[in-house]
Amino acid sequence: MCPADGTGQPLRSGAVRALTPSEREWLEVRSYLQEHRHDLAARAAEEFPASARIAGTPLLAASGWQPAVPVPLPDISLELAAAADGAAATAWPPGDAAALPERADGTRYRSYSQALAELAAPAVFENRATYRLTAAALASDDSHVQKVCIWTPDKDLAQCVRSDRIVQVDRKSKAIRNADAVKTKFGVAPVLIPDYLALVGDSADGYPGIAGIGPKGAASLIGRYGSIEDFPPQVLGKRRDLALLFKKLATLRTDARLFTDVDGLRWHGPTARFSTCSERIGAPRLLARAANAFVTRR
Repeated sequence: MCPADGTGQPLRSGAVRALTPSEREWLEVRSYLQEHRHDLAARAAEEFPASARIAGTPLLAASGWQPAVPVPLPDISLELAAAADGAAATAWPPGDAAALPERADGTRYRSYSQALAELAAPAVFENRATYRLTAAALASDDSHVQKVCIWTPDKDLAQCVRSDRIVQVDRKSKAIRNADAVKTKFGVAPVLIPDYLALVGDSADGYPGIAGIGPKGAASLIGRYGSIEDFPPQVLGKRRDLALLFKKLATLRTDARLFTDVDGLRWHGPTARFSTCSERIGAPRLLARAANAFVTRR
């Protein structure tokens, strides 16, 4: 993230400023909401009548938006409208503006998007599942790469595992999972993890799965029939399209054009920007550890 000064302009390279208590509290609240977004959404959905929820999920939609029968995904298309009817919201209501953080000069950010841009600008591909999967797929095809280790216990990344060449490392449990270990843990092979997650759900990624199907039931169904597309119609009934939608959300893509060869993944040590960030968060030792790790790897 590139810090910003009180004027709303990005800080020059190497410049650092301390966060105000208001900015720090705003970031902490935002982090909590991000971490618990699915559970909070599910609780909020309980305040609405069942007719406003889609197919028994916590997803909400106006009654006029819900089709009488499920619509096949291939029949859905998106279009960009040249203009939208209605007045645009240009500012927060006076009472809600207090939810925005205060700068050091006492002024508040004008909008959520401005606060987000200056305090927590998103890194589009940094630490994203698609980024990591593309890297794993690219590296696995290169004969110069001896082994690919994916350092995360995320369930969706288990679909990346291939035999003993691409493995998943869980630092917390000190486990290294190859394809056999993934099947032992989840009851399905890595390539069927999207089907498994579609049925049981993944609260971290915001889709609830199919009601009434737990981990053991999902593994049993997949073991018997294979992928969801091969399930007999009566197994899921009207919920089949919903399961396929969740599978699409759970499936990581490898066709994103992020880099062309393994050399593009090579780490060249901590940058000046990393130094700025380590100072800003009060962790100078982090920079030293990163620099030492780079020297050790060479």
